[in-house]
Amino acid sequence: MGTVNLGAIDEYERVSERYQFLLEQQADLQEAKDTLHEVIREMDTEMVKRFDYTFHAIKAEFEGVFSALFGGGRAELKLTTPDDLLNTGVDIVAQPPGKKLQNLGLLSGGERALTAIALLFSILKVRPVPFCILDEVEAALDEANVQRFSKYLKKFSQETQFIVITHRKGTMEEAHVLYGVTMQESGVSMLVSVRLEETKEFVQVK
Repeated sequence: MGTVNLGAIDEYERVSERYQFLLEQQADLQEAKDTLHEVIREMDTEMVKRFDYTFHAIKAEFEGVFSALFGGGRAELKLTTPDDLLNTGVDIVAQPPGKKLQNLGLLSGGERALTAIALLFSILKVRPVPFCILDEVEAALDEANVQRFSKYLKKFSQETQFIVITHRKGTMEEAHVLYGVTMQESGVSMLVSVRLEETKEFVQVK
């Protein structure tokens, strides 16, 4: 039978104690894992519910905003995989006035820009924010669409304050206050501000 291990009893107690400790650690980890999976399932359920509600709300607003900005036509938001809301994509199908219904990628640059602006305003209608910064979003638009955009923006500014970076005359005409940045000397910028409402009153007095 070989040499008798005289320390077997002590070794057994040590190994048994270690084994029980590891079993408790495993049970704690399994419990934490199950809790995390339950939290993930609850979050997934809540995200699906919120996404579904918000998507349909934005979709309903988008159709009206698109028609207002384009002066007609129609547009629609579609889910690429409606059965899997956590991984679905969103397609935009638009039909500007006088054109056929087509995917966003087939529209001209100006039409894509105005469609994106319509989507932005639709989101703001559903989830209003105190202020919004727009950086030359209307740069690709022609003059007629710039006028539509600026008038809609001014009407929308009753609920949200907009800070707009622009070089387009039509957008500037609808602004309440203009801030111009000039560089008279190299590396030295100067800020010039004009409040258009006061300017109109001044012109009328003169």
